[in-house]
Amino acid sequence: MDSVRTLYLIPARGGSKGIPNKNIKPFCGESLVSRAVRQALDCASPDDSIFVSTDSPEIAKEATRHGLKIPFLRPDDLASDTASTYSVILHVLDEFKKADRNFDRVVLLQPTSPFRTNEDIKTAEKLWNPDIDMVVSVTESKSNPYYNLFETSPDGFLKISKGNGDFNRRQDAPKVWEYNGAVYVMTVDALLKSPISKFKKIIPFEMPAYRSIDLDTPQDWLIAESLFPQICGVR
Repeated sequence: MDSVRTLYLIPARGGSKGIPNKNIKPFCGESLVSRAVRQALDCASPDDSIFVSTDSPEIAKEATRHGLKIPFLRPDDLASDTASTYSVILHVLDEFKKADRNFDRVVLLQPTSPFRTNEDIKTAEKLWNPDIDMVVSVTESKSNPYYNLFETSPDGFLKISKGNGDFNRRQDAPKVWEYNGAVYVMTVDALLKSPISKFKKIIPFEMPAYRSIDLDTPQDWLIAESLFPQICGVR
C-alpha cells in the first residue's frame, strides 16, 4: 500500500456531566488527554497529523505541552453533549482542507479508553484498507439477543430478541459484539459519503473485556484507577 495520509484525532470537549473535567482530570498520574496524545505521537509517522478537537482552552493548552498545534477550537454547536462525533470529525476535516491538508483515513482515539495500548492502535491500522469503511475495536457482549435479550411482543409477553430461542447456553449462540470506544480507523471517503452509523464495510478488532472499560461515570473511574496499575502499569 502506498503512503497513507493519516489524521490522529482526539475528541475532548470541556464539559462532562458524568465526571466533571474528566479529560484533564489526573488519572493514575496523567490526564486522559495527555495519555491519548502520547499514544498518537508514539504511533504516528512523521508525515501524519495529530489534532485534539476541543472547545476548551485548558484542554488545548494540555495538548500544546506535547508539541501539538491547536489552531482552532470546536464551535459551540459541536461542544454540547448532544453533538455527534461524526459532526466533529467533519468539522476537523473541513478545517484541515482549508489549509490544503487532506487525509486518507482518520484514527479516532477517545481519551476515555485508558486501557487502550499502542499495540491496539497499530493492530487496528494493519487491518484497515482503503476499500472498507472502518476498522473498529470491539469486545464480546455479555448480553446476547439470541440468548438473554428480549423484546415485548404485541400481546405484552416477552419474546427472544433474535432467533427462535433454541440456545440453552450462551456459548452456543452466535457471538455478538459491542463497540468499546477505544480505536476507530475510518476511511475519509466513506466519512464524506455517509454517517458512521450507515457504514456497511466494517472490520472488527477484538479487545478483551478487562481492557474495554470506557470512563463515563465516577464508578467507572474508581474501578479503572484501581485496575490500571495491575493491567497496564503506571508510567
